Amino acid sequence: MSIDAGQTGSESESRQEVPQTALGTAAARNLATTTKTPPQMQSITSRWLLRVLPWAQVSAGTYRVNRRLSYAAGRGRLSFVQTGAEARLVPPSLVELPLLHGFDDRELLGELAGRFTQRDVEQGEVVAEQGSSVDQVYVVAHGKLNKVSEGPYGDAELVLGVLADGDHFGDEALLEAESTWQYTVKAATAVTLLALPRQAFAGLLERSEALRAQVDAFRSNAAQPQNRKGEADILLAAGHAGEPDLPGTFVDYELSPREYELSVAQTILSIHTRVADLYNQPMDQTEQQLRLTVQALRERQEHEMVNSRAFGLLHNAEYDQRLSTLTGPPTPDDLDELLSRRRRTKVLLAHPRAIAAFFRECSRRGVYPTNVELQGRSVAAWRGVPLLPCNKIPVTDAGTSSIIAMRTGEEDQGVVGLHQTGIPDEYEPGLSVRFMGINDKAVIKYLVSVYYSAAVLVPDALGVLENVEVARRD
Repeated sequence: MSIDAGQTGSESESRQEVPQTALGTAAARNLATTTKTPPQMQSITSRWLLRVLPWAQVSAGTYRVNRRLSYAAGRGRLSFVQTGAEARLVPPSLVELPLLHGFDDRELLGELAGRFTQRDVEQGEVVAEQGSSVDQVYVVAHGKLNKVSEGPYGDAELVLGVLADGDHFGDEALLEAESTWQYTVKAATAVTLLALPRQAFAGLLERSEALRAQVDAFRSNAAQPQNRKGEADILLAAGHAGEPDLPGTFVDYELSPREYELSVAQTILSIHTRVADLYNQPMDQTEQQLRLTVQALRERQEHEMVNSRAFGLLHNAEYDQRLSTLTGPPTPDDLDELLSRRRRTKVLLAHPRAIAAFFRECSRRGVYPTNVELQGRSVAAWRGVPLLPCNKIPVTDAGTSSIIAMRTGEEDQGVVGLHQTGIPDEYEPGLSVRFMGINDKAVIKYLVSVYYSAAVLVPDALGVLENVEVARRD
């Protein structure tokens, strides 16, 4: 027992604490001032779109884009409803066919949509052969096709373009009985097509007076003198000698120009008076709450300017300014084709994953993009055009995205942002913070609003590279 008692005493002595000789850090913190950061926010991005767009002042809340009269009907994308393996046209989307542009007989459109038949095509299969008769109009429900033609010396097959979901081809069959294919259409992937034979359309044309009037109006517009952009021609004389009679002319305008109304994003910021009164040092609570709220509104503003169906860039690019990638991932060839569609492209915008996919393709070819300086920063560029990240451009579940190319500014007939400055209680250009009062719970409320839109002055100011695969390939 004495041995055990001796061991216990030794252990007790070893556990005795050393007396404290100075003030500890835990107690000292009670007298110290803590160094704090302002509230941080993960969702703040670079918002390059808002920074590179020139902003036009819209004093009356509406921006009207006047253009020359155009006879060429726009070509759009058709829409589908898919049930299992069956695809059916949404009848109102048939007005995206140039011949039916502006046609409003919903019953007739429904009957016409019902006459399209589905055709499934295997990869590599030829849908239309160059030189053969055009007897059907085709709509791509799903998949990708290449328009190809023989080279000038017959030694190679040239890819003239790519057709993807919603595109159509062969619509000249609805007007001309003797037209022939100027190119071969070959399936690049497995494709689902919807086809309308000329005879099915002709039968409907015979018994519908409204449809005949629509066709006659289209033919009349097509017969008008027009330039390569479809605008009413300005008659000129050049290269003449002597004193011939010169043609008289005038510049005609669109009778119903497009008008853009300013959109709005709003929220109500609530702050308790006790917080605003007592907890304002070293940082003003109201100021910090407002700062983060404004950041969230600006993020939403950029999202709407990219994705809004009314004025967003992705939905307002013209049909002939939309391209599909040749092979899937974005290659230097794809971006060169995109740049070639307009003069003086000022900026390219892409999701960061799309930029990474493009750099992978460049590395695969041994090509290294250069950098340029933009607003005091060094940014990636292709052919001297800044390639800027924009995470508001969506990436689909299938792993595809888009790349936007823009010419900007009113002077260059480009894309402009729209806002109104000088509004009441303005906090930033186009953004106001209005005091709404204090309720019976002692909560202060502020209405925070931002007004904005975007306008495309001429169609070739905006282009989109679509079906950009961003996933890494093995």
